[in-house]
Amino acid sequence: MERLGTGIGWRPEIADAVERMPGIDWVEAVAENVCPGHLPDSLRRLRERGVTVVPHGVSLGLGGADRPDAGRLTALAERAEALGSPLVTEHIAFVRAGGPLTASPHLEAGHLLPVPRTRDALDVLCENVRIAQESLPVPLAVENIAALICWPGEEMTEGQFLYDLADRTGVRLLIDVANLHTNHVNGGEDPSKALAELPLEAIAYVHVAGGFERDGVWHDSHAHPVPRPVLDILTDLASRVSPPGVLLERDENFPEPAELEKELGAIRRALEAGAVERVKTELRSAAGATAARRTEPGGVGAELFGEAGAGRRERTRGGDGELLGAAALGRPGEARGGGREPLVGVRATRREGARSARGEAPAGAGAARRGDETGAAGATRGAFGLPPQKGVDEARQRLGLAQVALLSALVAGTPVPEGFDRARVGVQARALAAKRADVVAKVAPELPVILGEEYRTAFLGYAQSHPMTDGYRRDALTFAERLLSIGRPGDTRARRELREWWLERSGPKPRSRRPVHRLARATRTALSRR
Repeated sequence: MERLGTGIGWRPEIADAVERMPGIDWVEAVAENVCPGHLPDSLRRLRERGVTVVPHGVSLGLGGADRPDAGRLTALAERAEALGSPLVTEHIAFVRAGGPLTASPHLEAGHLLPVPRTRDALDVLCENVRIAQESLPVPLAVENIAALICWPGEEMTEGQFLYDLADRTGVRLLIDVANLHTNHVNGGEDPSKALAELPLEAIAYVHVAGGFERDGVWHDSHAHPVPRPVLDILTDLASRVSPPGVLLERDENFPEPAELEKELGAIRRALEAGAVERVKTELRSAAGATAARRTEPGGVGAELFGEAGAGRRERTRGGDGELLGAAALGRPGEARGGGREPLVGVRATRREGARSARGEAPAGAGAARRGDETGAAGATRGAFGLPPQKGVDEARQRLGLAQVALLSALVAGTPVPEGFDRARVGVQARALAAKRADVVAKVAPELPVILGEEYRTAFLGYAQSHPMTDGYRRDALTFAERLLSIGRPGDTRARRELREWWLERSGPKPRSRRPVHRLARATRTALSRR
């Protein structure tokens, strides 16, 4: 994996500031906000300067029950090629549910929702990741997400789930340390334990972001400064491995550029502190190993002569001859070019150790559950973590029913599924509605202007009974249509402006602005009022 260095999330609101910031090695852009044929001038200039740009997708829904949409995969691939990116990233999340798989209405969350850490969900996720990998021109990395709610009956910790995902698919991991902190506050999960269970060699890069706590719930807002606990988790991670890249995320409430640079400085210091601890640990480990060898039969002679060749071999890795010690210097020895194939040597041993620690049976003992495969086929499938030929479709249906039940409770007001914390589901539902109102105000900025102070109250009332079934732009049109159908807003002038806005955007093409056509529309409107 190539070294990325220190970066920041590129957003249009801070584009000029990002271009001027010192020490920015790379940026990340939300993939859905970039048009391949019309790249923003700021991104073009950054690329011309040699700054790496990574597209970060938010709408693929790899953790959903359905297979990834081919159109969305094509769009993500086009953005990777247009930006000349070394990789693309997405999330371990579901963002929609329903449809033919569950014979229920299609629902959109408009947000990243957590995947249950079950074997069914893992089987589905692994197949979805492989489909995405085959469709993309560059390696894929997937990100752990923040969660306000926890699924009942989970079978794995976050670290175990991520380890098995990377082990079975070879996918890279984008580790968000802010999300580890969120899940610690909201779900009681230990960030240090999660880091200890991760396949560190699979890390592509790291996200760092801020948030806030309200009523005992941590909200991963990306609109507040990075808190100390998040930086401490970053230091813990850096004490275990040198991450190829680290990126500061900020999506709203943008401070002055000097404040962002200050946060980047704090991130660099956290990395340096972790690197110091990593070197100390390696030195202590080397000293302990030397002392142990000196007490073995044969003493120093065996150490100097009998193990000399083996020692040299152990210091090199693979065919490129890279020194293992380079990891301590910030150059992990991962294979160049993404490495989609899982490693079956040392990692297979680690996998068995992890299974043993969790009290699970060895890989071969799972043949009955995985489709009663035996012999060479079963051994191959087990070694590479491939899913059974039968069973994934059934897992998709079970997962789909569970996800649509939860999403329906969040956005359509149906009963909360059994086992969920009802209070937390309520917090998540309100957060989804608030985000929906905020995003609609961004994609259709005329609506808050036309409706004034009435906008937010009207939209939240609409959202309670009208779940989103398509994107935010369609949501804005449906909201306006709903208001007009019930005679709102009460102000005649505002209602007329809203109607004109809706007519302008709801047709198959924009209304003509030629004077003769505008005069004809005005005449029809005047005659209709007589």
